Amino acid sequence: MLIIASSNGAIGIERAMWTLKNGGSALDAVEIGIRAVEANPEEHSVGYNGYPNILGELELDASIMDGRTLNSGAVALMRGFPYAISVARQVMERELPHVLLAGAGAERFAHEIGAEKWEPMLRDEIKAVWRERLAASSESNDIPELTDESPLLEWVRLATDPERVRGTVNFIAIDSAGDIAAGVSTSGWAWKYPGRIGDSPIIGAGNYADNRHGACACTGMGEMAIRAGTARSLVLYLKIGLSLQEAARRAMLDLRDLGGAYIGGMNLIALDREGKHIGMSSRSGGRYIYQTEDMDAFQESEREVVTIPMRWAGEARK
Repeated sequence: MLIIASSNGAIGIERAMWTLKNGGSALDAVEIGIRAVEANPEEHSVGYNGYPNILGELELDASIMDGRTLNSGAVALMRGFPYAISVARQVMERELPHVLLAGAGAERFAHEIGAEKWEPMLRDEIKAVWRERLAASSESNDIPELTDESPLLEWVRLATDPERVRGTVNFIAIDSAGDIAAGVSTSGWAWKYPGRIGDSPIIGAGNYADNRHGACACTGMGEMAIRAGTARSLVLYLKIGLSLQEAARRAMLDLRDLGGAYIGGMNLIALDREGKHIGMSSRSGGRYIYQTEDMDAFQESEREVVTIPMRWAGEARK
């Protein structure tokens, strides 16, 4: 049994392993581990008290995938329900012929299944950071009055913070039956355009699991993972016989081929069906965590670095 996670999963990985040791499935472990992060008010890129969009509204995305059946469930743009990963799992497991629910539909479904709802979802200190960011982006240093009728294109360009796009929580688990599950949850970019959906709820982009080969989950500039199909690509590289390390490198190197003016950081964690695991990043110094059933506590491991040149506001690749 094995669990790997992004470093912000430290608050949930030990209870996730406890779940596996006590007969829980890989899906159970992934859900429980991520729920702990979603409820953590000190983690501002996931769940409760995350960074809001440009209007100051918190929109949550999540997905979960069962590597045994290749079933999956996801939600996007969900407001008011902190445990997005649990709602995503119910999208997968209820008698519902869908994979992804978004916005008001996701909220309606969450209410219908009795998902826990919290109000408010933001603490005062995060509201203050949001107001400060808007003021800093204003020529007059005044906080603008942004409403649903306000033109937002220019504000998003000025206020969106590329240094805060890296947040997301990833969990991948292998249980005693050898089944693999992967899950991802996020509040998305800080100060994003309302309605923006990144890779986290997109199966094949930010999340993919297949018992026959392995699993991958991503965090970073999700638009890149969507365009390159990063999580699915890594698993496909495993399928054609590449080692885990080479499959991860190929998936990261694919991102270098992306054109456009907005290229940012990318991170992934992955494992193969034998339980070998790896983390990779486009930046140095990154870590991920892991724990096996014979470990009393999780350990950290360095992510290997595959550099991707940043092009946040520069010229598009020619």
